[in-house]
Amino acid sequence: MRKVLLAIAAGAALNVMAAEVKVLSGGAVESGMHPFAELVKRNLGHDLKITFNTTPQIMKRLAAGESYDILVLPPASLDQAAKDGKIAADTRVPLGRVGAGIVVRSGVTPPNVATVDALKQALLAADSVVYNSASSGIYLHNLFEKMGVLEQIKAKTTRYPDAGAVMEHIIKGKGNEIGFGPVTEIQPHVSKGLTYVGPLPAEVQNYTSYEAAMMSSAPAAEAAKAVLRELAGPAGKAVFAAAGIE
Repeated sequence: MRKVLLAIAAGAALNVMAAEVKVLSGGAVESGMHPFAELVKRNLGHDLKITFNTTPQIMKRLAAGESYDILVLPPASLDQAAKDGKIAADTRVPLGRVGAGIVVRSGVTPPNVATVDALKQALLAADSVVYNSASSGIYLHNLFEKMGVLEQIKAKTTRYPDAGAVMEHIIKGKGNEIGFGPVTEIQPHVSKGLTYVGPLPAEVQNYTSYEAAMMSSAPAAEAAKAVLRELAGPAGKAVFAAAGIE
């Protein structure tokens, strides 16, 4: 009987300690956040309630006063959040980085994109060019301008708020379209009608780094701190590495 009572007490204590931790995260790391949430549930008992959005939209939500326990954003955006008093000091944890990749619809002959010159020719030859208006899309816009093709491809360029919409556009397309997005957001769509052509050429590859931090207004502060410790540990790092987040 005493053992039964102890087991019940232990279970009750776990329920008291378990918390819902609200996370607002950039979509490029979604492939790692889901298995990490499972790890947190298994090791800590906490439930991660994750909302994904683009970095520009996340900054707008923060400016509007929305509050979460943990933010996952590129370092520059967390710097701004820190200046605005939105995140707690000394809680930032590096999560990893995500590179940009190139896609075409399944059945379309993949273009040569091994070099910058080859990529330039692929852009000019494409019927349409599709990329997002989030962090990776801002980089691509500037890259195409440096390559001297931005004005030439402007009329056939379509941009979406997020990479998921870019992938859906390419899948449903009918012409010789070329799309761009974070590698981690490309992979889940490959089985749905995409061909992953490859990463951007090494000399112009862009990696978007991500960090996590606790919001200064975090409703579940202690649980959030425990989640960040789990993220910084070897098991947390391994989960994101397995999802392609370097």
